[in-house]
Amino acid sequence: MNVAVAKTGKGRAVSDLFASAEGRLPGSPAVTAVRREAFETYERLGLPHRRIEEWKYTDLRALVGEVLPLAAAPDAAALKRAADAVKAHAIAGARKLVLVDGVFAPGLSDVTALGSEVSLKTLSDVLNSEQNPVAGDLLRTITTDAMISLNAAMATDGVLLSIGEGVEVSAPIQIIHVATAGGASTYTRSHVKVGNRARATIIESFVGAGQAGAYQVNDAVVIWIGDDADVAHIRLMDDAPDAVNVTSQFVTIGANTKLNFFNMTSGAAVSRLQGFITLAGEGSELSVNGVNLLKKTEHGDTTLVVDHAVPNCTSREIFRAVIDDRAHSVFQGRIIVRPDAQKTDGKMMTRALLLSDEAEADNKPELEIFADDVSCGHGATAGALDDSLLFYLKARGLPEKQAQALLIQAFVGEAIEQIADDGLREHVIALAERWLERRS
Repeated sequence: MNVAVAKTGKGRAVSDLFASAEGRLPGSPAVTAVRREAFETYERLGLPHRRIEEWKYTDLRALVGEVLPLAAAPDAAALKRAADAVKAHAIAGARKLVLVDGVFAPGLSDVTALGSEVSLKTLSDVLNSEQNPVAGDLLRTITTDAMISLNAAMATDGVLLSIGEGVEVSAPIQIIHVATAGGASTYTRSHVKVGNRARATIIESFVGAGQAGAYQVNDAVVIWIGDDADVAHIRLMDDAPDAVNVTSQFVTIGANTKLNFFNMTSGAAVSRLQGFITLAGEGSELSVNGVNLLKKTEHGDTTLVVDHAVPNCTSREIFRAVIDDRAHSVFQGRIIVRPDAQKTDGKMMTRALLLSDEAEADNKPELEIFADDVSCGHGATAGALDDSLLFYLKARGLPEKQAQALLIQAFVGEAIEQIADDGLREHVIALAERWLERRS
C-alpha cells in the first residue's frame, strides 16, 4: 500500500504502521482503496486534542502521545495465555467468540454452539473475498473522526453476526477481546445484525492476558436492530491498568424495539467509549446505563449521542462515576430531537462521586431539540460521600473502607439494576465488588 507520511503526537510516522502491517491487513484491491481513504482522513486530522470540541476533555495527544505498532498475529504461546484469560472472564452459560490481539481465535470460541440461531463470519474473510465487491463498506461509517478513521484503515479482524427474523437466541453471546502483547496496538471491527422480532443478549469484554500491559485497543462495532426486537447489549472494559482503550459504537434501532445497553469501565489508564445511537423507527424504547470505576490517575470518558429521528420514542440514560485518587471521569451526553420527532420522551442523568480532593469529574449533558411537542430533560451532579451516613455506619462497628464500599455499591446500584438478566447483573455486581476490594 502506498501512503503518505503522517505523524502521531510524538512524531512516529503512521505510514510505518502500514508498511510493517501491509501483509496482515486483509482486503481486496477495492478494500485497500477504502483503507487508503480512511488513512488520509486520519493523516489530515491527527490524534484528537482539546481544541476539538468532542475531545476537549480527552486530549489523546497529551494522554497517549503516539500510536503503537500493530500487534503481531498471536502464536501458540499467546493463544495459551489468552485461554487462561478467557477462562477467568468467561460468563457462565454464554457462547464465547474470542479475538486475540485483533485476530479471531476459533479454537477458543464456541462456534458450533451457535448452531442455526446465529450466522457467523469473520471480518477478515469477508474483506478478502473477491466475490464481494462492496466488502469495503464494512469499513465505512456515517460518523467519523480520527480514531474511527484509524480503525477503518488498520482493522485486522472482527466478527459479523446475523440473527434471523423471529429468532430468540437461547444463550448470551460473549465477544471477548484479549490482549497478550505489550507495547502494541490492536484494531477490530464487528457488525451485528438483529432481525425483526428477534431477541438476543450480546456481551463484549475487554481484558489483558497475564502480564500484558501498555497496549492500545481501537475497536468499532456497528449494530443494526430491526422492528419489534428486544436486545440487551452489555460492555465490560477491564483492560490492564496501563492500557488505552478507544471504542466506537454505531447503533440503528427499528420500530417498536427495545434496546438495553450497559457499560462498565474498571480498567485502563485511558479509555473512551463513544456511542452514536439512532432511533430510526417509531415506538421504540432505549435504555443506556453506565458505571465508571476509576482510581490512581485513570482517565475514563463516556461520550454518547442519542438521535431521535422519528416520533414516539423513549430514551433513558443513567450514568454513575466513582472517582478516587487523581482519576478523571468525563461524561458527554447529547440528545438530539429532529423536527419530525414529535412525542419524544428523553431523559439523561449523570452523577459523579468524588472520593478524594484531587479526583475530577467533567459532566456535559446537552439537548438539541428541533420539535415542539416533546418531554426532555437532563441533569448532572458531583459530590463526596455523605458524612452523616459514613458516621452512622462506622458507629455500628464498620471500618471506614467497608462503610465507604457499602455506600458506593448503593450509588452505582441504580445503573447496574437496569440489567434485566439476573445472572449477568450478579456478574457485574461481582466485578464492581472486586474493584472495591482492590481499592481497599
